[in-house]
Amino acid sequence: MSHPQNIIGIAYDFDRTLSPHSMQEDTVLPHLKLDPQEFWLNVKKLIQEHYYESELAWMRLLLEHDSFRQISNQGLREMGKLLQYYPGVPEIFSELTQVVNAPEYQEYGVSIEHYVITSGLREVLEGSAIRPHVKEVFGSEFDEDDRGQLCFPKRAVGHTQKTQYLFRINKGYLDLHTDVNDHMPKEERRIPFPNMIYIGDGPTDIPCFAIMSDSGGRTLAVYDPTNLSSFNSGMQLRKAERVEELAEANYQNGSHLRRLLEYMVREIADRICEEQRRLREAKVIAAPRF
Repeated sequence: MSHPQNIIGIAYDFDRTLSPHSMQEDTVLPHLKLDPQEFWLNVKKLIQEHYYESELAWMRLLLEHDSFRQISNQGLREMGKLLQYYPGVPEIFSELTQVVNAPEYQEYGVSIEHYVITSGLREVLEGSAIRPHVKEVFGSEFDEDDRGQLCFPKRAVGHTQKTQYLFRINKGYLDLHTDVNDHMPKEERRIPFPNMIYIGDGPTDIPCFAIMSDSGGRTLAVYDPTNLSSFNSGMQLRKAERVEELAEANYQNGSHLRRLLEYMVREIADRICEEQRRLREAKVIAAPRF
């Protein structure tokens, strides 16, 4: 049975997209009294000298600390309260949803769902201020041993692995027990890619940007206004046509980013309504005329 396909799905990266920092810098690194610059240099060393994947490198370095293993996943969720955000977060989630509450959109049941896809720790976001506003969070995870201590990486979400979660949103396969590779006809997919927007900040988001662009989705890159290299990175994405638009990471009402998001949402909502209108009219069989 086909879905009405009247949902707009907005997927966000987290580190340096919704927050000005990597989430570890707001949470576990201060808890462990680790210098962030030194920590990331050690991560880079594992990557360059031992060919680690980035996420497995920082996960290994954290697990080397007894005090980290003793935190538990519940402790990581508690740390979610420490996260810092760009202006307008988390208010953006509920406020942007108001855009489609207009009668012309509600006639066709248009709605918005928000998702976060991060290479960072899912459990941290589970305890954060943004969690009540988003449909689902996908991210890296640690398993616990029978003592309740963090013991081993359960899931590492690298920049290429992030793309599978776009397909999960697309197909409605939010339960990780479901095989995302199962075939599903386009007309049965819960949120078609043309109904989706992906927001990221840099080169690690390129695989997601590519999937979205190739599939008819919308793309936005954000940059930190206090960081010139962040702006330059965003401009390179824009020049290479990896993203449609680039904006300062300010989600507040009236900002450039907010206007772009509202414009994209309205464009998608207008198209959904037009498609639904045509489908509705096609089902009407005119009465015979004598």
